[in-house]
Parts: sequence; structure tokens; C-alpha cells
Amino acid sequence: MSHSPYKGVFSAAVTALKDDMSPDLDLMAEHCKWLLANGCDGLAILGTTGEANSFGLKERISIIEGLVERGIPGDVLMPGTGCCAAVDTINLTQAAINAGAKGVLMLPPFYYKNMSDQGLFDAFAQVIDTIADDRLKIYLYHFPQMSGVPISYELIEMLLKAYPETVVGMKDSSGVFENMVGAAEKFPGFAVFSGADDLMLPLLRRGGAGCITAAANVSAFMNSAVYNGWMAHGDTPEVEAAHETLSAMRKAVSGYPLPPALKALTARNTGNAGWNNLRPPFVALSDADRQALFDAFDAVGTPIPAAA
Repeated sequence: MSHSPYKGVFSAAVTALKDDMSPDLDLMAEHCKWLLANGCDGLAILGTTGEANSFGLKERISIIEGLVERGIPGDVLMPGTGCCAAVDTINLTQAAINAGAKGVLMLPPFYYKNMSDQGLFDAFAQVIDTIADDRLKIYLYHFPQMSGVPISYELIEMLLKAYPETVVGMKDSSGVFENMVGAAEKFPGFAVFSGADDLMLPLLRRGGAGCITAAANVSAFMNSAVYNGWMAHGDTPEVEAAHETLSAMRKAVSGYPLPPALKALTARNTGNAGWNNLRPPFVALSDADRQALFDAFDAVGTPIPAAA
């Protein structure tokens, strides 16, 4: 089995928008550079938190290419490329590879529910066989609450048997710790990333690869303190304290829809109100909810590093 080219802390990066709802690539690139400077090992762009499914294929490709053009190294990007139509997944994945991404985060085709493992295997195989590029590395995206299409251990085993050098890991956003640990222990070398900040340290203790989280948009420095502290020293009081702070940060933001909440915090931190722009069906937080969010986050007592 191939080793994962990625490990560590990845932010499920928010997507900046102009007032006309088109992608604001300059603003997004600034945020990506801030994330990399404040603890992120990589950037999982165009995921759930990045409002990916509100963007068309051409827009998504333009975001990948536009970030690279603005100085974001392609090899730190893990773009979300899983679409309902195989042809869209193939085109988007090829664009990510061409931009230098060392891996992509791939949802299963998610419109049809209750599909068999064989059917899902065939869908992934169609993408892999059509692209036929040794550079392709896939991280499966297990988020059954949102996609309605879980990725079972049986499906992972089928894919690893057929494509051991291509299917290299998974982001588990199920929130079910036992599922994450089971995948990490059942498939040695398969990189399992927690989609929840508060589960990263427990998963690292059981062989996990790190985290890919929404809260890292504002907590990356603390995610990094946990990950790097654990990797360097194992369990220490300092690592446990960082874990508790990180968990409190996640709890503060998780009571609200994450794209609006994280954009509100980013707008406050940067002084740029444009960060509050969202594509429907998302709407900005009410004034009362925004203040409650700020109060809860500030109560943790660990401020976000200032934007450059």
C-alpha cells in the first residue's frame, strides 16, 4: 500500500466571494497564505465548508488554478473533486493534478442512495481508470450525514485491493470515533484524518494521520500545537492543554452553520466585511447570533492571530 503524501493539519478552507457572488480569488489566496503561516500543513479547498456544491465545474477549476496563480503551492492543496457525474469528477480531478495537487478529497456519487459497495466501487474505478495517472492520490470523503452515502470498510478494502497506489486515505466526518479508529487499525498505512478537531488527538493516539477540519480556518495555530506537540513528545500536559483549548474552540463555532460562522469570525479578524458573503442557500448569521458566536469564541481566551 502506498504511503499518504499528506499528513498533519488541513483546513477545510472557506471560499471568499465578491458582492456579486463570484469567487474572490485575491481574498481567498490571502486567507490561504495566512492559514499556511499559522499552522496548516495543507488546504482542503472546495469541500463542504468551502460551499463547493454551490459552484459549477468551471468555477471550481478556476478556483484551483487561480490560487496557484496567486502563489499558493499546488502541492499543499487537497481539492474536493467528488461530483455526482463521473465526467465532472474526472475533469475536476485532472485539473487538480495538473495544478500540482498531491491528493484530492473525493466524495462518492451522492445523489442516489442505498447503492451497493460494488456500485460505488465501479464509480471510483471509472474515475481512476479514465484518468490513468500515477500522480492521482485519492482520499475518500466519508460524511454520511451530508452525502447520505457512507463509505464502508468493505468498499475501502475493495479499493485498496484494486488500487493500492491510488487510494491512500480518508477524511472521516461522521463524528463516530470508532469508525475512524477501525479504519486506521484495519488498514495499516491508510491515512485516516479526523473531520472533528476534538477527535484529532484521540485518533493520533490510535494511528491517525491528522485532521481536516472547518474550525481550522480560525484555530489552525491550536490544531498545529496539538499535532506537532504529539508528534514530537507524545502525551504531555502541554499537548493535553492545547487539545482542551482546541476542543473549546470547536464547540464555540459548532453551534452554528459553519460557513457563515467561520466567515463571520474571519471577517472580524481581517476587518474585511466581504468575508460575510455566502452563496444561497446559506445566509449570514443574524446580529444576535453573530454576537453570541463572538462571545463564545472569545470566552475560550485564546485569540486568533491577527491577519497580515
